[in-house]
Order: sequence, then C-alpha cells, then structure tokens
Amino acid sequence: MSLLAIDIGNTRLKWALYDAPHPGAAILAHGAEFLEQIDALSEGAWARLPAPDRMLGCSVAADAVRRRVEAQLEELWDLPAQWVHASAAEAGLTNGYDHPARLGADRWVAMVGARQHALAHGPARPMVVVMVGTAVTVEAVDEEGRFLGGFILPGHGIMLRALESGTAGLHVPTGEVRAFPTNTSDALTSGGTYAIAGAIERMVQHVRAHCGAEPACIMTGGAGWKMAPHMSIAFELVDSLIFDGLLEIGRHRFGPS
Repeated sequence: MSLLAIDIGNTRLKWALYDAPHPGAAILAHGAEFLEQIDALSEGAWARLPAPDRMLGCSVAADAVRRRVEAQLEELWDLPAQWVHASAAEAGLTNGYDHPARLGADRWVAMVGARQHALAHGPARPMVVVMVGTAVTVEAVDEEGRFLGGFILPGHGIMLRALESGTAGLHVPTGEVRAFPTNTSDALTSGGTYAIAGAIERMVQHVRAHCGAEPACIMTGGAGWKMAPHMSIAFELVDSLIFDGLLEIGRHRFGPS
C-alpha cells in the first residue's frame, strides 16, 4: 500500500511517495513546488508517478490551495484526499491545547514525528520541537507524550520586513550573524537570529523546570539549518519531521500494509 504524503506550508508544497504508510518505508519519489506553481503538478512531476494507494496530507494554507491539490489527485488517480487535523489525541500524542482542534496541523504532525523519532533512538523523555519557517513554532512535550503548550513567533524574514516597513529610512540588506555587530546589516540579521534563539532556549528552561529532566531538542523547517549553528543548546536537525509524523499517523490509521 503506497502513500503519497503532502505537506503544504505557507510558501511551498512538499510531497513524497512512500512504498508503505508507516515509519521506515522506502521513499520512491519526492519533490517541492512553490504554491504559485502547484497547478502544474498533474502534468509534471506527478504525471510520472505510479498511482498511490493512499494520500495523507498536512496543510496550513488556505482552503483554495487544498482544493487545487485535491482536484489534481482526483484528475490523475481518482484518489481521495485525507488531511490531518489536530485532535485530542493521536499516534501516541495527547493534545493539551485549550481547544485541541485549533492547534495548527503542521505543529501537531511535527510533534508526532518528533516523538516517533525520539522513541526510535532511546527511552521516552521530554522534548522541545522547533519549526523554523515563515513563522517559528516552539513546542513542549512531556515524557508521556502530552503536548504542554508552545510559542509562535515571526520568522526571520517577517521580522526584517516589519522593521523595514515600520522604521523610516531603514532598509534591510542581508547581513551576517555576529556576537557584536558593527554595521546595520549585521545588527538586523543578528537581532532576528538571537531573538528566535532566545525564545527556543527559554522553552528549554521551562521544560527542564516542569519535567525535571533534560529535554530532547529537535529542529526542523526550511530555515532550520540557518538557526542551528547559533544555538547555545544542542539540537538535532531533522528535515523530514512532518513526513515522519504523517508516516506515523498513517501507520495508526491504515494499519499494516
């Protein structure tokens, strides 16, 4: 039973075709498209794929974007779309949000993937799960798999654009991250980077105090590789966290292939 896994973010759609709907499945093909170009998938990359047996997706985009994807799945393979939404509990994770269904699907799926990844490498322990993209999310999960809560803050690009639009005469060229910036470009780049790092490190402190244990720290997202070198706390960078989560949820929903 093959699985087409789809992750629709704020700027790109990423997809991967697996030979089975469970962790450890072999990846048969994968790709990514900017949202402006996803209508070409059925005539491009997806046209060459064998028909998937199942589709499971995670989306934070508008309903119209999802419908554009669903139309192509139907046109190519008559394949119904199944989208993951946060719930009270799924795949070993318990949702501690005040209103569980209001938690972003990408945050939920990433935490499922992080827990599966951590358990595959050792005993259960608390986690801090970070996604660095257009926005940054910083999640806390205890050793029992309960989501305790999380931060949402603007990504680096949003911070810089806000400064540029809200500050007279301030333009935002690309700078370097430095301990002691001595020009405006470096000051802006360093400020944004360390603001994100500070929020992450504060969550690690909260989890240590709440759980009485050192958390496993896992980072993902398109800009994760930019943040990782500037962290004072060791983080494991896992690019595939959303797909890992979709595979774990697929295992629970679809059973053995």
